Formats: sequence, C-alpha cells, structure tokens
Amino acid sequence: MFGLWILFVLLLLYTGSIYFAVLPDPMKTRWMFVGGIAILSGSFLTLLISSFMTRTFQQPINQINQFLDELENNPLATIPDLEGPDAFHDLARRIRRIYEQRTDTIGELRVELGKLQAVLSGLEEGVLALDSAERIVFANERAVELLQLRQSDPRGARIWELVRHRPLLEACHKSRLTGAPVRLEVLWNGPPERQLVFHVASLGNVATSELDRGATVIGVHDVSELRRLETLRQEFVANVSHELKTPLAVIKVCVETLLDGAVEDVDGRGHFLKQIEDQGNRLHALIIDLLALARVESGSEVFDFQEIDLAESIADCMERLDARAKARGQTLAVDIHTSKGGTTIWADHESIRQILDNLVDNAIKYTPENGNVKVTLIPEGNRLRLAVKDNGIGIPHEDLPRIFERFYRVDRARSREMGGTGLGLSIVKHLVQSMHGTVEAQSEPGLGSTFVVRLPQANVPGKVSKTG
Repeated sequence: MFGLWILFVLLLLYTGSIYFAVLPDPMKTRWMFVGGIAILSGSFLTLLISSFMTRTFQQPINQINQFLDELENNPLATIPDLEGPDAFHDLARRIRRIYEQRTDTIGELRVELGKLQAVLSGLEEGVLALDSAERIVFANERAVELLQLRQSDPRGARIWELVRHRPLLEACHKSRLTGAPVRLEVLWNGPPERQLVFHVASLGNVATSELDRGATVIGVHDVSELRRLETLRQEFVANVSHELKTPLAVIKVCVETLLDGAVEDVDGRGHFLKQIEDQGNRLHALIIDLLALARVESGSEVFDFQEIDLAESIADCMERLDARAKARGQTLAVDIHTSKGGTTIWADHESIRQILDNLVDNAIKYTPENGNVKVTLIPEGNRLRLAVKDNGIGIPHEDLPRIFERFYRVDRARSREMGGTGLGLSIVKHLVQSMHGTVEAQSEPGLGSTFVVRLPQANVPGKVSKTG
C-alpha cells in the first residue's frame, strides 16, 4: 500500500513538472507554492497511513511469527489472542484448529509410545534398536541385563563400543546389506554364562523420526534354561533306556536258556527262575519310582496335609526295616528329643513314609555288616531336624553336590548289585521341597554319611497350611 502511494506521488510530480514547464513565470511561482503544500500534505498523509497500517496489520503478523517460532521448539505452546481485522481472526482460528489437531495427534502418539515402552520393558526378551550409524536409539532393561551393558541407558552409544562380540556385529552388518533377518545362537560369557539367541532384522526402507533407513532391530532371548532342560531330558531318556535294558537283557537270556532245555533241569532251573524274579522286581521298582518322580516333578501329585507325629512315623519305619538290618547284623537306633513344640508336623503321610524308607534303606544298603544306623529327631527353631546317620562307606566330597540328581550313582556297579534304581534320593528331595522343607547330605569317605531333613512343625507360628 505504501509503495503504491509513493508511485502515485512520483507520477503526480512528473506530470506537474511537464505542465509547470509550459506555464508563464507568474503562474510558476503560484504553482510552486501550491505544489510544495501538496507534497508536504501528501507526505504527512503517507506517514499517517503507514502508521495505521503498521498498527493494524504488522502487530498480528509479528504475533503469528512469534507463535510459530515458539511452536517449533515447544509443541504445546499457547497461541496468543490476535488483534486486527477479521481476516486475521479467521487466520488465527485456522492456525488454532491445525494446532489443536496436531496437539491431539502428539498426545495420542505419546500414549501409544508409552504403551509400547511398557510392553517392551516387560518383555522377557531383550530388544535393541540401532540407527544406520549403529548408534543405540532404544534398549529395554532386559537387553541391558542380558548383554551386560556398562551403561543403564546406552542410547547414543555405538553398539560396537559396548558389545565386543564379532559374530553379533557381523550379523547386524549382514542384515543391513541383505535386508534379510539373521538368527544367531552364541554362548555369552558371564558371569553368569548364558546361551543367547539373537534375531537381527533390518528395517529396510521403513523410516521414523528416530530410526532412519538402514536401521536395525535386535531381539535377544536367553535359552540357557531351555538348553539345560533339553540336556537333562536327553540324559534322562538315555539313563532310563539303560536302566530298563539291563534287567530285560538278563530276563531274555534266562528265558532263552530255559526254552533251550534248562527248564527240564530240575536242579539248575531254580537259578534262572530266581534271576527272572529278581530282575522283574527290579523293573517293577524302577517303574514305580519313575511314576512317583514324574508325579512329584509335574506338580500333579495330590498331597493330603495333616498333623503327623514324626516320632511315630520313625518307629513304624524302624519296624518295617528291622528284619533287613538284622539279616546284615546291623543295629538300628532311634534318638528323639522332644520340646514344647512336640514332634508333630504338617505333612503328607505317604510322602513321609517314602522319605523315611528311602533314607533308612539306603543307610542299611551302604553300611557294612555289623554296622550302625541311627535316626535322630531334634527340634530346631520352628522346624524338626530329622537326621539319618550311618557308619558306612561314605560319599566322596566331589560327588555330594550331585547325589540328589536322577540316576546319579557314586558307585554304579555296587548300586545295581544292591538293587538301587538311582531315583530314591531324587524322590526324597522333591517330596521334602513339596512339604516346604529342606534336605542336605554330609559325608566323610570311609566314616559314613548323614542325611538331614528339616520340616516345619505343626504347632508353631509360620506352620504350613493343611492345604499345602
């Protein structure tokens, strides 16, 4: 507007100068005076119009520019109340509408981002996101733990600065080059040592505000327990196969011998029949122990918790096994110490019988003839301490940590000769733990062994409920 006004004044002056040139001198003086007055008046009027336009238009424009500058740094900036013509109010309303839509979108994105971060933080798997420059833009807590990153918040650091593992870095590089996901399983040095599986995937052409093209996402899964269980399963199958194969082989040989004519040998056939009976009993005992162990380990065993007098259970066990001990010239002794709490526990009656029979029977088996087996019951805090002690061959120190494993035997030949299945102590451990107790072994080679079971008393604070 101001430019048009100047152009108009210049055009007027040019036209006036042409007209002024042809006027006579007396008229020139008069028109010079009138022209000066006109120019001064026009200049003053121009200043007034410029001032009015500045106040009317420039101020809201400056307010809008200031708001837009602030909006670049602060998405939640407040739009000012604009002053000016209706057109500016319409513009302000439009800006406000766009601004509110943007604010709603940002709020929704923040909510979704919060949900996503909560999900990723709660995952059992670790998750890392890298940009194209291999800088970490996201890492959940599980990834920090599994990869043992030195920083709790590693964002901004390059992956190779924190993880010095060439196969993983090569997998990331390969995934970016080919665009195909890469699976990698490695033994990750500890402590503790872990078996980790990495799933590396490139985002390809997908781009976000933080993850540009060529970004990579790494999933980390700890399969240590899975591999351990797989190894245990393989060992278990191998052990069961071996334990079943040995007695079946003996039975098969004896039956074949009898069929070949030994059945007519009245004096000799008794030996083969006795072998078949012994191996059949061994198979029966093995199957019973396998079924019992499977029920306890799977949690499907139903326990009937009730008040049980442990002293009476010990006396019943001694009565059941007394004849076997006497046949070996051994002495069975019981030493029970009572206190205010008595000898009552919350337990399953059949489980207590199995625990006592296994421990005392093992003590009799591995104690030489004319040896001693002693069962002691002593109150210990709010628990009862049951100890089965013998003066037998003992257990080497290096074997003690493994004696509660399935099929583990210190002396395999001797155990099979005595009819052991290799499952008794494993069953004891699981039954004791199911009744909220503990079991441990102490031994000195050549001096004997002591197995200690601790079970909660029934009439003290903190007892086990009847429901287990």
